Amino acid sequence: MRLVLASASPARLGVLRAAGVDPLVEVSDVDEDALLDANPDATPEQKVTLLGGAKATAVARRIGDDHPDALVVGCDSMLHIDGDLVGKPHDVDTARERWKAMAGRTGELLTGHTVLRLSDGEIDRVAEGHAVTGVRFADPTPDELEAYLASGEPLQVAGSFTLDGLGGWFVEGLDGDPSNVIGISLPLLRRLLGGVGVSPVELWRR
Repeated sequence: MRLVLASASPARLGVLRAAGVDPLVEVSDVDEDALLDANPDATPEQKVTLLGGAKATAVARRIGDDHPDALVVGCDSMLHIDGDLVGKPHDVDTARERWKAMAGRTGELLTGHTVLRLSDGEIDRVAEGHAVTGVRFADPTPDELEAYLASGEPLQVAGSFTLDGLGGWFVEGLDGDPSNVIGISLPLLRRLLGGVGVSPVELWRR
């Protein structure tokens, strides 16, 4: 049984590899903005779960012929703070403003997860859910913030920060699952795998 990760995130891949799983990576190319625009009344939890499900479904439909009995995992993470749900900033100015707003404060990192089990190339079973981890942010000095922005790291990650990279210097603490902040919650993924009849130990490298 092959696990397929429907994500380009090296951080998610790293979490799975450290946990004994060597997944096939297939990027979904889902238009995230269009999906969110089509669901303006969804809650933050529903939005990240919708995105994770869309990614998993797009990949499952693509790889069914080559991997007819695969497990496909899709995830999407966003930061919820002050009533706003924010994803990747993509540019320095946006990342700078986000950090000024969240420095010294607490936000919630939400990740939607979907697991699809294929049978004969078709989606046979579905399990989905979301995980929430509280993140207590430090208050970097202006020089520290500019150096972090110049690194490029915060521009392509949800909430403009990482836990497993340079951004870890500016996270004071967590309330909840650390792997969720990196991008894929192992406790939740274990439960979702169980929901489609699989234990993670079946996926460990032998």
